[in-house]
Amino acid sequence: MAARLRIDAVLVQAVIAGALSFAHLHDLAAAAGQDGWKAWAYPVSVDLLLVAAWRRLRSDGPSRLAWSWFLIALVASLGANVATAGLLDLGDVPAWLRILVAAWPAIAFMGGTLLAHSAGDRVPDPPAPAAPDPEPEPAAEQAELDASPAPEVEATPALPAPEPVPSPPTVPAPAVPAALVDHARKVADDHHARTGTRIDTDTLRARLGVPPHLADAIAAQLT
Repeated sequence: MAARLRIDAVLVQAVIAGALSFAHLHDLAAAAGQDGWKAWAYPVSVDLLLVAAWRRLRSDGPSRLAWSWFLIALVASLGANVATAGLLDLGDVPAWLRILVAAWPAIAFMGGTLLAHSAGDRVPDPPAPAAPDPEPEPAAEQAELDASPAPEVEATPALPAPEPVPSPPTVPAPAVPAALVDHARKVADDHHARTGTRIDTDTLRARLGVPPHLADAIAAQLT
């Protein structure tokens, strides 16, 4: 019952507001020189443009086209209400108001056509902020690392085996005459008798006057 009373009160208020606005628009149009049925057509035109703009706002969402024509019709309705409240002499309407009233049918026709046959420019809704990516848990990261294949390690090429260094050719010991060996032994004994030490290879070579390799061969036979 309360809901029904509230709806009835709203309807009554709408009927009263519509009737008063309708009457004010009629009186203003008649004062501006629009007599007869033309004065009654002006409030119908204003209210229809207002309703068409409001329906466009409700059906297609906010747009500059719908809001512009809604405000134009609202200003025309409120202007008539204010003008007929005693602020304007209806017996002597200014020329600019007569021009505006006379041009209203063309203005209302253009507005209604645009509202009915134009897609308009709907105001886009602001984009919703992107949700931050959730940080992966440490356990999940460790599981991904364990599941990922191990990087392939390139095998180190084997180094080539070092080439064997050839040993120097063995030089055969020169043949030493027995007479030269006997002479060398006498020289060695004499050197030991005089110095008390064994004769070395260099001294033996110098005393015998032989090349180094021959001196080594002789010293080897003296030991």
